[in-house]
Amino acid sequence: MKYIVLGLGHFGKSLAIHLTELGHEVIAVDKKLTIVEQLKDRITHTVCMDTTDREAMTSLPLKDSHAVIVAIGEDEGASLLTTALLKQLNVKRIIGRVVSDLQKTVLEAMQIEDYIMPEEEAAERLALRLDNVDIIDSFKISDRYSIVETRVPSKYVGMTLKEADLTNQYKVIVLTTVKSYEEKIDGKTVLRNEASGIARSETRLDEGDLLVLFGELSNIQRLIQKTD
Repeated sequence: MKYIVLGLGHFGKSLAIHLTELGHEVIAVDKKLTIVEQLKDRITHTVCMDTTDREAMTSLPLKDSHAVIVAIGEDEGASLLTTALLKQLNVKRIIGRVVSDLQKTVLEAMQIEDYIMPEEEAAERLALRLDNVDIIDSFKISDRYSIVETRVPSKYVGMTLKEADLTNQYKVIVLTTVKSYEEKIDGKTVLRNEASGIARSETRLDEGDLLVLFGELSNIQRLIQKTD
Protein backbone atom coordinates (compact mmCIF):
# COMPACT_ATOMS: atom_id res chain seq x y z
CA MET A 1 0.00 0.00 0.00
CA LYS A 2 1.06 3.61 -0.53
CA TYR A 3 0.94 6.23 2.24
CA ILE A 4 1.91 9.90 2.38
CA VAL A 5 3.12 11.28 5.71
CA LEU A 6 3.22 15.08 5.98
CA GLY A 7 5.51 16.39 8.72
CA LEU A 8 8.58 14.55 10.00
CA GLY A 9 8.75 15.51 13.64
CA HIS A 10 8.97 12.76 16.26
CA PHE A 11 5.51 11.34 15.47
CA GLY A 12 5.67 11.62 11.67
CA LYS A 13 9.18 10.21 11.51
CA SER A 14 8.25 7.25 13.71
CA LEU A 15 5.09 6.52 11.70
CA ALA A 16 6.85 6.74 8.32
CA ILE A 17 9.68 4.45 9.47
CA HIS A 18 7.28 1.86 10.96
CA LEU A 19 5.17 1.78 7.77
CA THR A 20 8.30 1.39 5.63
CA GLU A 21 9.50 -1.47 7.84
CA LEU A 22 6.11 -3.16 7.38
CA GLY A 23 6.75 -3.18 3.63
CA HIS A 24 4.59 -0.27 2.48
CA GLU A 25 5.55 2.46 0.04
CA VAL A 26 5.83 5.70 2.00
CA ILE A 27 6.28 9.26 0.74
CA ALA A 28 7.43 11.37 3.68
CA VAL A 29 7.31 15.17 3.39
CA ASP A 30 8.83 17.95 5.49
CA LYS A 31 9.76 21.57 4.81
CA LYS A 32 13.18 21.19 6.47
CA LEU A 33 15.80 19.83 4.07
CA THR A 34 18.08 18.67 6.90
CA ILE A 35 15.36 16.35 8.26
CA VAL A 36 14.54 15.01 4.79
CA GLU A 37 18.23 14.25 4.15
CA GLN A 38 18.63 12.51 7.52
CA LEU A 39 15.75 10.12 6.83
CA LYS A 40 16.19 9.37 3.12
CA ASP A 41 17.78 5.96 3.79
CA ARG A 42 15.12 4.85 6.30
CA ILE A 43 11.92 5.75 4.40
CA THR A 44 10.88 4.74 0.87
CA HIS A 45 10.76 8.33 -0.46
CA THR A 46 11.47 11.66 1.25
CA VAL A 47 10.50 15.06 -0.19
CA CYS A 48 11.29 18.61 0.93
CA MET A 49 8.12 20.67 0.46
CA ASP A 50 5.84 23.28 2.02
CA THR A 51 2.60 21.36 2.61
CA THR A 52 0.53 24.57 2.59
CA ASP A 53 1.59 25.28 -1.02
CA ARG A 54 -1.23 24.08 -3.27
CA GLU A 55 0.88 23.86 -6.43
CA ALA A 56 3.59 21.85 -4.67
CA MET A 57 1.06 19.50 -3.07
CA THR A 58 -0.60 18.67 -6.38
CA SER A 59 2.71 17.15 -7.50
CA LEU A 60 2.22 14.35 -4.95
CA PRO A 61 0.24 11.19 -5.87
CA LEU A 62 -2.55 12.13 -3.44
CA LYS A 63 -5.34 10.25 -5.21
CA ASP A 64 -3.25 7.10 -5.62
CA SER A 65 -2.49 6.86 -1.90
CA HIS A 66 -4.45 4.73 0.55
CA ALA A 67 -4.20 7.51 3.14
CA VAL A 68 -2.55 10.88 3.70
CA ILE A 69 -1.48 11.43 7.30
CA VAL A 70 -1.06 15.02 8.50
CA ALA A 71 1.59 14.51 11.17
CA ILE A 72 2.51 18.18 11.67
CA GLY A 73 2.58 18.88 15.40
CA GLU A 74 3.96 22.14 16.77
CA ASP A 75 2.61 24.42 14.02
CA GLU A 76 -1.15 23.94 14.43
CA GLY A 77 -1.85 26.61 11.83
CA ALA A 78 0.16 24.79 9.17
CA SER A 79 -1.48 21.51 10.19
CA LEU A 80 -5.00 22.90 9.75
CA LEU A 81 -4.13 24.71 6.50
CA THR A 82 -2.64 21.49 5.12
CA THR A 83 -5.73 19.52 6.13
CA ALA A 84 -8.04 22.09 4.52
CA LEU A 85 -5.98 21.93 1.32
CA LEU A 86 -6.26 18.13 1.24
CA LYS A 87 -10.04 18.44 1.62
CA GLN A 88 -10.13 20.87 -1.32
CA LEU A 89 -8.10 18.41 -3.39
CA ASN A 90 -10.65 15.66 -2.60
CA VAL A 91 -8.19 13.28 -0.94
CA LYS A 92 -10.21 10.16 -0.12
CA ARG A 93 -8.71 9.40 3.31
CA ILE A 94 -7.13 12.04 5.54
CA ILE A 95 -5.81 11.15 8.99
CA GLY A 96 -5.17 14.14 11.24
CA ARG A 97 -2.90 14.59 14.23
CA VAL A 98 -4.49 16.22 17.28
CA VAL A 99 -2.37 18.20 19.75
CA SER A 100 -5.12 20.28 21.41
CA ASP A 101 -8.86 20.20 22.12
CA LEU A 102 -9.36 23.20 19.85
CA GLN A 103 -7.61 21.47 16.96
CA LYS A 104 -9.78 18.39 17.50
CA THR A 105 -12.91 20.56 17.36
CA VAL A 106 -11.77 22.20 14.12
CA LEU A 107 -10.95 18.83 12.52
CA GLU A 108 -14.38 17.51 13.45
CA ALA A 109 -15.97 20.63 11.95
CA MET A 110 -14.01 19.87 8.76
CA GLN A 111 -15.52 16.35 8.87
CA ILE A 112 -12.16 14.69 9.51
CA GLU A 113 -13.31 11.56 11.31
CA ASP A 114 -9.93 9.82 11.44
CA TYR A 115 -7.43 11.41 13.79
CA ILE A 116 -4.90 10.26 16.33
CA MET A 117 -3.13 11.61 19.39
CA PRO A 118 0.68 11.78 19.11
CA GLU A 119 3.61 9.91 20.70
CA GLU A 120 5.70 7.10 19.28
CA GLU A 121 3.54 4.30 20.69
CA ALA A 122 0.49 5.74 18.94
CA ALA A 123 2.47 5.93 15.69
CA GLU A 124 3.35 2.23 15.91
CA ARG A 125 -0.26 1.33 16.71
CA LEU A 126 -1.50 3.30 13.69
CA ALA A 127 1.10 1.61 11.47
CA LEU A 128 -0.28 -1.78 12.52
CA ARG A 129 -3.87 -0.66 11.84
CA LEU A 130 -2.91 0.56 8.38
CA ASP A 131 -0.94 -2.63 7.70
CA ASN A 132 -3.95 -4.84 8.49
CA VAL A 133 -7.48 -3.43 8.21
CA ASP A 134 -8.82 -6.09 10.61
CA ILE A 135 -6.76 -4.76 13.52
CA ILE A 136 -8.82 -2.18 15.42
CA ASP A 137 -6.22 -1.28 18.04
CA SER A 138 -3.12 -2.71 19.72
CA PHE A 139 -0.41 -2.03 22.24
CA LYS A 140 2.80 -3.73 23.30
CA ILE A 141 3.11 -5.44 26.67
CA SER A 142 6.80 -6.17 26.04
CA ASP A 143 9.13 -6.55 23.07
CA ARG A 144 7.64 -10.00 22.54
CA TYR A 145 3.97 -9.79 23.52
CA SER A 146 1.08 -7.54 22.47
CA ILE A 147 -2.62 -7.11 23.12
CA VAL A 148 -4.59 -6.68 19.90
CA GLU A 149 -8.26 -5.89 19.27
CA THR A 150 -9.48 -7.39 15.98
CA ARG A 151 -12.70 -8.38 14.24
CA VAL A 152 -13.90 -11.96 14.65
CA PRO A 153 -12.83 -13.77 11.46
CA SER A 154 -15.88 -14.91 9.48
CA LYS A 155 -14.67 -18.52 9.72
CA TYR A 156 -15.40 -18.53 13.46
CA VAL A 157 -18.73 -16.68 13.52
CA GLY A 158 -21.33 -18.82 15.30
CA MET A 159 -18.74 -20.91 17.16
CA THR A 160 -17.92 -20.94 20.85
CA LEU A 161 -14.33 -20.26 21.92
CA LYS A 162 -14.00 -23.95 22.74
CA GLU A 163 -15.03 -24.89 19.20
CA ALA A 164 -12.76 -22.25 17.61
CA ASP A 165 -9.78 -23.54 19.67
CA LEU A 166 -7.69 -20.44 18.89
CA THR A 167 -5.23 -21.01 21.74
CA ASN A 168 -4.11 -24.41 20.46
CA GLN A 169 -4.18 -23.42 16.80
CA TYR A 170 -2.41 -20.06 17.02
CA LYS A 171 -0.90 -19.87 20.53
CA VAL A 172 -2.96 -16.79 21.45
CA ILE A 173 -5.23 -16.15 24.43
CA VAL A 174 -8.68 -14.57 24.05
CA LEU A 175 -8.98 -12.14 26.98
CA THR A 176 -12.51 -10.96 26.21
CA THR A 177 -14.96 -10.28 23.40
CA VAL A 178 -16.55 -6.91 22.66
CA LYS A 179 -20.11 -6.54 21.41
CA SER A 180 -21.57 -3.48 19.69
CA TYR A 181 -25.05 -2.12 20.27
CA GLU A 182 -27.00 1.00 19.34
CA GLU A 183 -28.23 3.48 21.94
CA LYS A 184 -30.47 6.53 21.56
CA ILE A 185 -29.01 9.69 23.14
CA ASP A 186 -30.82 13.02 22.68
CA GLY A 187 -32.61 11.61 19.66
CA LYS A 188 -29.38 10.44 18.01
CA THR A 189 -28.35 6.83 17.48
CA VAL A 190 -24.90 6.17 18.97
CA LEU A 191 -22.90 2.98 18.49
CA ARG A 192 -21.53 1.64 21.78
CA ASN A 193 -19.01 -1.13 22.49
CA GLU A 194 -19.17 -3.25 25.64
CA ALA A 195 -16.74 -5.93 26.80
CA SER A 196 -18.45 -9.18 27.78
CA GLY A 197 -16.17 -9.90 30.74
CA ILE A 198 -13.53 -12.61 31.03
CA ALA A 199 -13.73 -14.92 28.03
CA ARG A 200 -14.95 -18.46 28.77
CA SER A 201 -14.97 -21.63 26.71
CA GLU A 202 -18.74 -21.27 26.17
CA THR A 203 -18.46 -17.64 24.95
CA ARG A 204 -20.16 -17.45 21.54
CA LEU A 205 -18.61 -15.47 18.68
CA ASP A 206 -21.20 -13.45 16.76
CA GLU A 207 -20.85 -11.45 13.56
CA GLY A 208 -19.56 -7.95 14.32
CA ASP A 209 -17.92 -8.98 17.60
CA LEU A 210 -14.36 -7.97 18.41
CA LEU A 211 -11.73 -10.25 19.92
CA VAL A 212 -9.19 -8.94 22.42
CA LEU A 213 -6.16 -11.20 21.99
CA PHE A 214 -2.93 -11.64 23.94
CA GLY A 215 0.14 -13.24 22.38
CA GLU A 216 3.07 -12.75 20.07
CA LEU A 217 2.17 -10.31 17.30
CA SER A 218 3.35 -12.76 14.62
CA ASN A 219 0.90 -15.40 15.88
CA ILE A 220 -1.97 -12.91 16.04
CA GLN A 221 -1.24 -11.74 12.49
CA ARG A 222 -1.09 -15.39 11.36
CA LEU A 223 -4.58 -15.95 12.79
CA ILE A 224 -5.97 -12.89 11.00
CA GLN A 225 -4.26 -13.52 7.66
CA LYS A 226 -4.99 -17.25 7.55
CA THR A 227 -8.70 -16.65 8.04
CA ASP A 228 -9.12 -13.71 5.60
